[in-house]
This record gives sequence, C-alpha cells and structure tokens, in this order.
Amino acid sequence: MAPIDLPGSEQPTGPTARRMILGTQLRRLREKAGITRAKAAWEIRASESKISRMELGRVGFKERDVTDLLTMYGVHDPTEREWAVKMVKESNQPGWWHPYNDLVPSWFDNYIGLEEAASRIRTYELMFVPGLLQTERYARAVISHGDPDSRDEGVERKVGLRMRRQKLLNGPKPPRLWAVIDEAVLERPFGGAGVLKEQISHLLELIEMPHITIQVIPFDMSGFAAESAFSLLQFAEPDLPNIAYVEHLNGAQYLEKPEDLEVYGRAFDRLAVDAETPDRTRQMLVKKREEL
Repeated sequence: MAPIDLPGSEQPTGPTARRMILGTQLRRLREKAGITRAKAAWEIRASESKISRMELGRVGFKERDVTDLLTMYGVHDPTEREWAVKMVKESNQPGWWHPYNDLVPSWFDNYIGLEEAASRIRTYELMFVPGLLQTERYARAVISHGDPDSRDEGVERKVGLRMRRQKLLNGPKPPRLWAVIDEAVLERPFGGAGVLKEQISHLLELIEMPHITIQVIPFDMSGFAAESAFSLLQFAEPDLPNIAYVEHLNGAQYLEKPEDLEVYGRAFDRLAVDAETPDRTRQMLVKKREEL
C-alpha cells in the first residue's frame, strides 16, 4: 500500500474524502490478498455489509479494525501501517458542518464532504437556483417556503449552512462549477420580485468568474435530456471515484458504477448543448432582471 500525502499536500483533507481514500486502499489490499468480504468481516467480528460500507467510506473506522485487517492482508511495513492509523484518526474528525448535524439528513452529510473535496462540480437544476449560487435572501425564502425576512432559528441555521458551503467557491483552489438551470427557475419569484432580481444580479456577477459556468435551458428545450435534478462530482485525487448524486424526497443516491456515470454524463452533455451559451445566458439574465 503506497502512502498518500497527508495535510499540507495537494490531497483533499476533509474527513469524508479521507474515509473514501482509506476504504479504497483497504479494498485493494483485500482483493490483492484474495480474501472475501465475508472472511474479512469474520476477522473483525463484523458483518459483510460493514466491510462493504468501510470500503466505500460510508462509515467511520476503528483503529483496531483497520490494524487487524492490515495484518490479515499481509501489510506489516511500519510506514504503511502508521499512515493507515493516521488516516483513521483524521477521517473520524468532525467536519466543519458538524454543528449542523441536527439539521442535516445523514444522506446529505456525505455530500457536503464530497462537495468540499471535488475539483469539478456539474449540476442541473429545474426548480431552484443551485444552493452554491444562492443569495442569502433567496436561500432564506426557499428554506422558509417563501419568507425572505424569516428569523426562525432553524431557518437561520440552515441558511448559515448554505452560505458556509459557498466559501469553497472563493477558496485558493476552488472547484470548477458548471451549472445548467432550467428557464423555469427564473420565473419562480421566491420571496418576491425583489429577491429574484437580487438573485439574478448575483448570477451575473458569478458568471464572470473564470471557474464558474452558468447556462440556462430555454423553455422549448426543457425536459428532454433529464427529468430531475442531479450533480456530478469529480476529484483530482485518483483514489476518489467520480460520483453522480441524485436526491429524492427521503434520501439520495450516490452512483459510482461506470454505466450509471455514463448515463448522467451523457445527459449533462446533452443539457449543455440544448442550453443557451454562457454569453446568451448572460443576455437572458440581463433581460429578465430588467423585466422585474
């Protein structure tokens, strides 16, 4: 097992990304040793499904479990074992969003960590402006179901979480964000015309940033390439698999199989072709703002 650079390098440092990196390494070692998940599970007094979740980075790690598995897989090099133990400790540290855990569904917790580690984010939305691009008042109107001036504590904390997520776009090495938005989004005045006008002005500012691309799907092309919202995450770290994220009413799917990624990748490519160019999108946004 080749050690992976730790914090201070170019590697992602979030706990979610580290869990996935360590899980990937454990899977490779297990397969190289010719050991089944069932046998590995027996070694650490666990279920086969737990081994699967560990290898996917979906659960936290116990140091004893990892060291027992390394021994079983024939890994005795002190440097490699020390790396793995350090990864266990760092992957179990709470993310910055930990104080919001009472507001964040468990299925969304992983997404925040992956979003933070992504080098490229492609997202399609047909109901709202994507969360990473929302103004504070627009976000508050969406979260409160229409009241941009709500001061409900729960609403305020959710708005705070959404605004904190946006900091990654202004970091030293922000991800490339490509958002395709259905034109219907610009016709839904959440919080009133003033809030929507402010939101459109914000989009016009964001579209000038070199790492952000925004396109609008016109009504006459709407619904052909995709019928629901989704996001595609790509990572610079080779041990992190690309992911398609699809949210539904009571959960979300994290799709990693090549055939699933191909379907969603083709859908996004089609959306980008059907949408107005970034320049035409800018013109549409200016015109819509003038109409409000």
